[in-house]
Amino acid sequence: LLNKPYGVISSCQDNHGRKTVLSLIPSHLRIGMHPVGRLDFDSRGAILLTNNGDLTLRLTHPKYSHSKTYLVCVSGQPSQSKLDNWRKGILLNDSMSMPARIEVLDKVNSKTLIKVSIKEGRNLQIRRIATLFGHPVQALQRISFSNINLNGLQIAKLRELKNKEWISIIH
Repeated sequence: LLNKPYGVISSCQDNHGRKTVLSLIPSHLRIGMHPVGRLDFDSRGAILLTNNGDLTLRLTHPKYSHSKTYLVCVSGQPSQSKLDNWRKGILLNDSMSMPARIEVLDKVNSKTLIKVSIKEGRNLQIRRIATLFGHPVQALQRISFSNINLNGLQIAKLRELKNKEWISIIH
């Protein structure tokens, strides 16, 4: 588990010379490793790294129903009806997104902190939905992948998963 900082891409290499998630781990651990799913350049938080392609498919395909939970700070204060629509699913690229768990955590001035849990990961999905509702994302952090949580893991730091964590996400 890596706590990806802002300004790092979720890729093994980059043709533009940007830092990658693999550049944050010791070189002896990089061989064959790749990120499970993606977090965009402007997002931070929990990302899993593995050298097992079958495991990656099992963890990223929506049919396995692994939830990903995010703390999302948006501009303004979304109405209850917008949040309810997000919970039900939103039309993105001609197909409905899966339902989401949405919880408003705090409203301060012109920003709202929302906890979002989804079981799919379309390209920039949370950012696109928030923008559709007129409340662009100011900050986005993935705090958990299934039941694997950051739990105080420092930014740009890595920790090995415990066997019970792996077992819980592959069964």
